[in-house]
Amino acid sequence: MRPTEEVVETLRSALVGVGVVLPSLGVDPVTGASDEPFALVDLGRCNTRTAERLASVLRGERPPVGAHAVDVRDGRVGEVMGHVGGRVQLRPVAGGREWDCPPESAETASPEEVMRARVRKANSQWRLPC
Repeated sequence: MRPTEEVVETLRSALVGVGVVLPSLGVDPVTGASDEPFALVDLGRCNTRTAERLASVLRGERPPVGAHAVDVRDGRVGEVMGHVGGRVQLRPVAGGREWDCPPESAETASPEEVMRARVRKANSQWRLPC
C-alpha cells in the first residue's frame, strides 16, 4: 500500500491534468497522526465554480465547464458555462451573451486563442470614433 501523502499527490496531479484545483487537498491531520493503517484524504473546501468543473469532468463532459473552447463554425472563443440539451453553452471570454454550440463544433481553445479574444474585445472598446 502506498503512503497517504503519495496518494494525495497522485490525486492532485490527476485533478490538475483535467483542470481542477482543490487548494486544501491534503492528508486529514487527525487520522494521519494516528496509528490507524489508513489515513483519510481531506478533499477540503472549494468554491462553486470548482465544484461545478469537477462534476463536469466526472460526468465526462467535453469540453468541461470552466474550460475555454473555440466554436469552429465561426472561430468565436468562449468559456464553457454548461451542457444543456446536448449543446455546449459558451460565453464570450470578455463577457457578453451566451450562445449554444454543437459539441462536435467545440474544440479546446489554446491560451493564445483566449488571450487574442480578450485583446480583441479590449481593443474594440477603446477605439476612437471616426
